[in-house]
Amino acid sequence: MDRNTRGAGRNIRSVEDVLELMDGLFAPEADRWTAGAADWWDGFYTDRSKPVPFFVDKPDAHLAACLDAGVVTAGRALDLGCGPGRNALHLAARGFAVDAVDLSPAALAWAGERAREAGADIRFHHGDAFALGPDALPGPYDLVVDSGCFHHLPPHRRVSYLALLDRVLAPGGHLALTCFASGRMGSELSDADFYRQEPLHGGLAYSADALRWIFADLTEVELRPMRDEPPGSPHFGRSFLWAGLFRRDS
Repeated sequence: MDRNTRGAGRNIRSVEDVLELMDGLFAPEADRWTAGAADWWDGFYTDRSKPVPFFVDKPDAHLAACLDAGVVTAGRALDLGCGPGRNALHLAARGFAVDAVDLSPAALAWAGERAREAGADIRFHHGDAFALGPDALPGPYDLVVDSGCFHHLPPHRRVSYLALLDRVLAPGGHLALTCFASGRMGSELSDADFYRQEPLHGGLAYSADALRWIFADLTEVELRPMRDEPPGSPHFGRSFLWAGLFRRDS
């Protein structure tokens, strides 16, 4: 049964039907997280020479720091919205068994090239992480990395995001989160105003209090503004982003 005969139409009978109906409220150019948006992201990743900050082959600075400090140790990792694979490659080099997911075949092709050049063994998955299910993403994962996926979700899909974390994040496991910070980047509309105006405006910005409320079932290890990393740094960092680390208690 395709989605047009389920909640995207008029016969709602489940929470997922409601979520899919709400997905359909947004214009295609704003709906950049679902499988139907792969063409948009493919276009985004086609020109690899564009001066896009996260096109660099460098891991997030706070991710590298928590590994160096031993706060997170090697195990199984899931990279959500992996893009060209910069964090996935770093995790593989640090001894993690890595699953990496993205909507864009172009991004995954680029990530795959980088992995082959580095000799990294990473399992790449094309698709919507919410829909892939336990066969593709079985969990449990000791670390879930999200560098730029969360802030592209419309508010109602936070429900799906938290359900995914609940399913795949191991007790004692960590979520390393990088997302737009309020006052620095992204839309600061309230959830209610967002639904009245519809477009994602390039992504949603979050305050520290909002992130603490959304991830209240996890323990905050660190939440701070990222620092700008100089061009010669081996790490990625931009001051318009949050650097967060949360733990699921045993």
